[in-house]
Amino acid sequence: MVLSFFVGAFSAVAALVLKFLISFIQKLLMNGFHHADMNYQYLIYPVIGIILTGWFVRHVVKDDISHGVTKILYAISRRQGRIKHHNMWSSVLASAITIGFGGSVGAESPVVLTGSAIGSNLGGLFKMDHHVLMLLVGCGAAGAISGIFKAPIAGLVFTLEVLMIDLTMTSLLPLLISSVTAATVTFLVTGQQAMFRFNMDQPFLLDRIPFVILLGLLCGLVSLYFTRAMNAFEGVFGKLNKQYQKVILGGIVLSALIFLFPPLYGEGYNTIEVLINGSSTVDWNSVMDNSFFQGSNNLILYLSLIVLLKVFASVATNGGGGCGGLFAPTLYLGCLTGFIYSYFCNTHGLSTFLPEKNFALMGMAGMMSGVMHAPLTGVFLIAELTGGYDLFLPLLIVSVCSYLTINVFEPNSIYAIRLAKKGELLTHHKDKAVLTLLKMDNFVESDFIVVHPQMDLGELVRAISASHRNVFPVTDDDGKLLGIVNLDDIRNIMFRQELYHRFTVSKFMNSAPARLLNTDSMEDVMRTFDDTKAWNLPVVDVDGKYLGFISKSKVFNSYRQVLVHFSDE
Repeated sequence: MVLSFFVGAFSAVAALVLKFLISFIQKLLMNGFHHADMNYQYLIYPVIGIILTGWFVRHVVKDDISHGVTKILYAISRRQGRIKHHNMWSSVLASAITIGFGGSVGAESPVVLTGSAIGSNLGGLFKMDHHVLMLLVGCGAAGAISGIFKAPIAGLVFTLEVLMIDLTMTSLLPLLISSVTAATVTFLVTGQQAMFRFNMDQPFLLDRIPFVILLGLLCGLVSLYFTRAMNAFEGVFGKLNKQYQKVILGGIVLSALIFLFPPLYGEGYNTIEVLINGSSTVDWNSVMDNSFFQGSNNLILYLSLIVLLKVFASVATNGGGGCGGLFAPTLYLGCLTGFIYSYFCNTHGLSTFLPEKNFALMGMAGMMSGVMHAPLTGVFLIAELTGGYDLFLPLLIVSVCSYLTINVFEPNSIYAIRLAKKGELLTHHKDKAVLTLLKMDNFVESDFIVVHPQMDLGELVRAISASHRNVFPVTDDDGKLLGIVNLDDIRNIMFRQELYHRFTVSKFMNSAPARLLNTDSMEDVMRTFDDTKAWNLPVVDVDGKYLGFISKSKVFNSYRQVLVHFSDE
């Protein structure tokens, strides 16, 4: 708990430093430029930002620092809570350059990785075991969210929902301490006002609940589009082998989109401010300033195009070499989705009056819930961002509906999809969580005596006498597994010396009940054991070469030890 206090304080400082650097760079770049000419700076600045960030990452950091929250999930599930030292500062500097120059991403995921790295390395400094390290990683994430958003409850529930830290009294108190400490530090430095100024002019009415439910469904579908489009476009960048190719593609896409749609520049919080604090069409139309839509009445079309294209701007930023997260893009898209929905219904008389600013906030909660599979995080974050809980009921409704909608199509959050496909995701499912913490390499036993099909019975008996195993792998001259010989199959003739030169191993060889690949997850391994009812199974590589055996009893022993430690209070 003492460490969690310092983790929360340091995470808040990291968040404050990041926000200061972003603001400083933006003011430095914008100083002296006429507002009407800014579109042409939009063509240049973001590209410079991703080039500088890419150079910094390749030549200074010399490590991949993208997908911050995914890296935290991987550290929890596969690295026993250990995060590299450079993550305590590298993500802050890289994302400050990216976002300061106008990259269309958010600062929150990098600072969450920074906070988690602080927790991991502070715990390592005091020789904490990996169980405590995993908790301190969660404390760092909670502190970072709490510090950058001034949202202590959101920081806590984010750790529980997204990082999937188990909620026990042992974990709850340190997480609370980190969240409250981080929020307090931020309040002391920046004041107690909420991140967004919001005055609710129209109280929530119960007869609007059907429209709130429909907004939740819409947010779930937009979340699905955002998730699938992001994975697909990231795949395009993943196929490019040269860094300059990624920079060219990312630079062209990003600068073109920002030139055509200036609200895509940077995090987008200015646009959110306009939409939730504007009171008339004149105020809202200001988001089209300096674009080809300026002076038109096509606000709905303009914002709808931004909703469709924002994902490409964000991926282009990170794929081209930048560093940033998805919090800000998610909140941004949610605000636009809720505003478009209510504005469209009001202008076309499809419902009773739906306050645009209220529905914009509901949309933010719905998108957070859908994209991150974190309904409580969406609710509490929006409530704390605006400094009030007057819309708590509709925020809950939208978040639940959005989560249920996307869960039909995509069972994992945008952060967890990559790890879930590899079987490396730690979840609240205890059996899967324990199997995720086990590594296949630790169970492959190679002390089995290998025999060959042309060996006669006498040679096989001599191999048996030198072995303490009752199973013998049979391989060819290239080391590829052909089958196995069980001691029970030859027990009745192994002492008849007159048969030693009459029979060969190929006569007694049987096919293995199943073969395990060295790339299989432990969940696949145990499923195969359950299907075959075997106690020992051979392991081969992708070319079929024999590597060793895995014993079910050995897995069970380790499973028991990990389960006891994993559940230990």
